[in-house]
Amino acid sequence: MDAEDDWKSSSGEVTDTDQINDEDFYSTSACLSKLQFRSDVSKAKWNVEMGMAEVIEKKGKMWIATGIVRNGKTFCLIEETLFLAEIGALLVMDDNDECLALKDIYKKISEETNGCSWELFEVYKHLKSLGYVVGRHGVPWSMKGVENNSKPCSSQGTIQNNRVEGVEENSITCAVQMLSNLQVDELRLNFDVYLPNSKFRKSSPGDPAFLLCLVRGSPPANAKSEVLERQCGGIPLKLCHVDHGRVSFFSFKRVELPILP
Repeated sequence: MDAEDDWKSSSGEVTDTDQINDEDFYSTSACLSKLQFRSDVSKAKWNVEMGMAEVIEKKGKMWIATGIVRNGKTFCLIEETLFLAEIGALLVMDDNDECLALKDIYKKISEETNGCSWELFEVYKHLKSLGYVVGRHGVPWSMKGVENNSKPCSSQGTIQNNRVEGVEENSITCAVQMLSNLQVDELRLNFDVYLPNSKFRKSSPGDPAFLLCLVRGSPPANAKSEVLERQCGGIPLKLCHVDHGRVSFFSFKRVELPILP
């Protein structure tokens, strides 16, 4: 029998009024240190070699579900860094302890050298603004409970991590290698998405509500989508597409058509 893939979509246009309130308003041209809307501004230092920001001062409850923990330190991936900087919750410094303007962080996104593109950032921003917990697929929130594995890091985003005791520095190196090898154009699983949960724990996050894959252009062929679904291990897969700031989400439904006489 023939099968028809029925696309279900839900979409929402991302606008300033949808995502941020007056307290979270930000400027794209000025240093965040000039913004005084928040009293719980955290600080981080951008590490060029790692392609991540190391958090040096944490304030607020946002860190319950933001940033990865390695060797007792918290690091923000580029999409996390920019999102927090945009809402005025994170002050990002360079090697000279000078404040990075938003336009400088935007440039890092546009270079697409840290495993994230503009489209992926817009997806991340949209979901975070709705309250979802979003993590980079294949990058564990914490090394607690991650079993030892001697295989090398995968460019597909799956990090083979080691036990916590004495080897978390190696896991940081592994994460850096993975981020530098990612090709943002390839069809792959991008984000693990969890429902809003104030009791979320990085050490035991559980299974995500769904896995997300960014699609550019036309929907993927059946064969490619089936490969992605097999990688999900039974967790629902959603595809997303970004068009001029409009973020749309899709899922596949297989329908069996009756055989006509």
